[in-house]
Amino acid sequence: MAGLAAAAGARELGAEPVVYEKGTRAGGSMLLSSCVIWRFREWNDFRAECPGGDERLQRVVWERLDDAVAWLESLGAPVVAHETGNPRTVGKRFDPRGLRDVLVRAAGDVRLGEVAPEPTILATGGFQGDPALVAEHIQPAAPLRLRANPWSAGDGMRFALARGGELSAGLDQFYGRNMPDADFSEEQFVPLAQLYGRQARVYNERGEEFFEGEVSWSENDLVQATAQQPGARAWYVLDDDALQEPGVGDRVALAPTRTDPSALPFSAPAGTRVAVRVKPGITHTIGGLRIDENARVVGAENLFAAGADAGGISTGGYASGLAAALVFGRVAAETALGGL
Repeated sequence: MAGLAAAAGARELGAEPVVYEKGTRAGGSMLLSSCVIWRFREWNDFRAECPGGDERLQRVVWERLDDAVAWLESLGAPVVAHETGNPRTVGKRFDPRGLRDVLVRAAGDVRLGEVAPEPTILATGGFQGDPALVAEHIQPAAPLRLRANPWSAGDGMRFALARGGELSAGLDQFYGRNMPDADFSEEQFVPLAQLYGRQARVYNERGEEFFEGEVSWSENDLVQATAQQPGARAWYVLDDDALQEPGVGDRVALAPTRTDPSALPFSAPAGTRVAVRVKPGITHTIGGLRIDENARVVGAENLFAAGADAGGISTGGYASGLAAALVFGRVAAETALGGL
């Protein structure tokens, strides 16, 4: 998303950019997402939800997203829904393949299976695809399954660090979903997400209810907490009331790791009807390169970053990664061309 947005924006400004796409298709992990691009309706909610994030970067995303979404529509990107379904947020849901195709056309020269020798704008998608970097920085209790494209493996971060770039806050944090503890395909990234931790009682393998306090609306705090449990696993335990909540029963029915309470490795609480063994699927990293509000990589000369390569925006919580990618992709193009 970020690289295509940067190239499309640069071409509108009269440049002839080249997008070097390491993978076999354009669109990165955006292509595999539900493709809702959103911001918090109220600025104070953004700060409260992501208190460790860089306020200057958050302000850029919050102030510029609406214009950026309108820009996508002006290019012909197909909108699936004009509301997010969450009263605390505003944004739109796009068809991911349609959005990818529109941006590829607007970007122009997109070269698949190639790596740029000396890139100006880094938009390689974070480091979640490199198990060694995940183990070093996030330090899960066990390896996590990848819920993203396989090519985002820290290339941008390595390139910038070799040129003096600095790292942001939040390197130990990630965005993901608790998924059934079984292998899954790209097509199952969204439908198999077990997004009902707020309705369940949550235990680790030792039978301990490890999450303290109320699970957030995004459940990303629960996902990160699960990554630190033995085996990076948890059990979602549900009674009749939980199963009657909208959508919960349907998601449970799709989970291949749903289990009869009698098969749990601990004594099930009274009233348990079913349990699901889950494990985090990592979608993108939250920490990355430190950038300023003009998308410049701090400490590196004439180098810019956007998307999940740029860290420290949603530190301490969760905000739309696609929103940040879209906004800072365009900002990076503007700043890079302004310096020519």
